[in-house]
Amino acid sequence: MQPDPSPSVSSVERSLAEIHLADLTEGKSYYPSPAAWDDEVLYFLMLDRFSDGKEHGGFNDVNGNPVPAGKARATPLFRIEADANNAEWQQWFEAGRGWCGGTIAGMRDKLGYLKRLGVTAIWVSPVFRQVTGSDSYHGYGIQNFLDVDPRFGTREELREFVAEAHESGIRVILDIILNHAGDVFSYHDNQPYFYYKGWQWPVKGYRLHQGDSGSIPFSVASGDGHPEIWPNGAIWPVEFQSEATWTMKGEIRNWDGFPEYLEGDFCSLKDIHLGDGLQDPALSWDLQRRISLFHPSATLDHLIKAYRFWMAYADIDGFRLDTVKHMEPGAVRYFVTGIHEFAQTLGKENFPVIGEITGGRSYAMQILDVTGLDAALGIGDLPDKLEFLAKGWRSPGNPETGEQEGYFDLFRNSL
Repeated sequence: MQPDPSPSVSSVERSLAEIHLADLTEGKSYYPSPAAWDDEVLYFLMLDRFSDGKEHGGFNDVNGNPVPAGKARATPLFRIEADANNAEWQQWFEAGRGWCGGTIAGMRDKLGYLKRLGVTAIWVSPVFRQVTGSDSYHGYGIQNFLDVDPRFGTREELREFVAEAHESGIRVILDIILNHAGDVFSYHDNQPYFYYKGWQWPVKGYRLHQGDSGSIPFSVASGDGHPEIWPNGAIWPVEFQSEATWTMKGEIRNWDGFPEYLEGDFCSLKDIHLGDGLQDPALSWDLQRRISLFHPSATLDHLIKAYRFWMAYADIDGFRLDTVKHMEPGAVRYFVTGIHEFAQTLGKENFPVIGEITGGRSYAMQILDVTGLDAALGIGDLPDKLEFLAKGWRSPGNPETGEQEGYFDLFRNSL
């Protein structure tokens, strides 16, 4: 298998030891946080599905000038009247299973469009390097925590995009992952293993790419003797190549079983060991006790440094944290504290860490209260309530009652 198309990665650090945050931030001025994120207009985009920067017609550039066709702009915008009945639905359906070609350059190209919409903050899906040959266009299967996936562009392009967004008065929230990495290693015989009583399963080795059965020894710690693993094989930076990085307990089958939903792999995405905590299912409800008994792993500290790098390097304004339900509350609190503290040193007084919390609204509110997360999303009943409100099927809400039947009853500041 050929490696994914990639620009030079010579400037990308192979080890966290190569990152010196003090040097990276010295003399640099960072874009400030807003006084209140409640007043921002947030726009979410999935990078692969947004724009490749090759469109023409029907939109203007950042200065308000019409964008004409040209050699670099050969894709006309989709026109409902002319194109809808000619679309091959099967082709569109199949294309949705893999990469579609959106890039950081395309996102930057549409800043004028976003600004004229009234957008003041963009939440961008994960930009990090994915496992070579995988179809993880969504960005949630990370292979290198310090690099941008070459299909999206480069680290430099991300930094330039954020700088130009700031010039347009738009802040950037980056989607990040702690709970798991990509499908970077294979279990014994390259077979799927499933969670069972907390057992650890034998691992064959790290993958060179998605189709590899695990040809790189699992004990590799620096690439010495296996130079072929840089940059597409195993996982990077090198600190993550330790066996201690992984729980190695197979795929989750019971998504509400404690501690299975914390320790198991998220489908084929490999679970990261963030630390040790309470294991008694009978006490899983006691979030404060779980936090007090939690001990962070070295890997969690590595993740904090990796994401601090992106804050310092690209002037990121906030994080959206994936799969919070599947991490110990103590791990989330430890991470959020580390990020907030570093944000203060950059002059970002109100750096949000927004958690994706499934498992019901009551659980989400409890997690918010004990972890220091600034907000939550992904809560199951919110989309229904919003839809019912828009369609007139339900009252907007009545803060005088405790039923919380309406959409606006859900907000803490609704009173």
